[in-house]
Amino acid sequence: MNVILIHPREWGQNTASGRLVIADRRHHHLVSVIKPKPGEWLRVGLLGGPLGMARVVTLDTNSVTLDITLDTPPPPPLPVTLLLALPRPKVLRRTLQACTTLGVKEIFLINSFRVEKSYWQTPFLQQQALQETLLLGLEQARDSVLPQVHLRQRFKPFVEDELPALVTGKPAWLAHPTADAGPCPSGVTAPCLLAVGPEGGFIPYEVEQLQRAGFACISLGPRILKVETAVPALLGKLFL
Repeated sequence: MNVILIHPREWGQNTASGRLVIADRRHHHLVSVIKPKPGEWLRVGLLGGPLGMARVVTLDTNSVTLDITLDTPPPPPLPVTLLLALPRPKVLRRTLQACTTLGVKEIFLINSFRVEKSYWQTPFLQQQALQETLLLGLEQARDSVLPQVHLRQRFKPFVEDELPALVTGKPAWLAHPTADAGPCPSGVTAPCLLAVGPEGGFIPYEVEQLQRAGFACISLGPRILKVETAVPALLGKLFL
């Protein structure tokens, strides 16, 4: 936990500064891991708002009291909309955390022929579970702005009805290691889209539909990577 995130509902009418008592998993983490002493400073952030510092007023086995000042904007996001074929639930959690840590702010979880129907029934896709996963990524990165995660269980309607508006005026890349795929670009600063398929990749029909929508196939080389490895590698190559 590299930043203690404060929810707007508990911040109340406070704006740039105020006092807050915390008595949940954040307090437990402070007591068991960070172990600050009264008077020490911790990094904090308002969820969806600025970051700042908090001075520990009191800390005991029940709660921690913090004097908080929020005065720093969150780190800039990556200028990418990620289209990710829904992976296995455990892989989904790790991948979403990695995307959040790297600064992705808009993610579409989409269907594919090779996505098992049971994956859409996982409890990890429930709103509360999704938010808990994303919060872990924010806490790691010292960020305060949650990504927007959209669920799209039908591939064809999404590609035909929604994707054209998302792609308009932007470069779009499909990570698909075909023989004619170009190298992954680097140093990208403009808004763009990136599509990553499931384990085994998109089927030819899906690749064709994405190419018709304006996606160009790119590759990271001859090695075949798992989704949880490919996504951070692609984001790192494109932007970092």
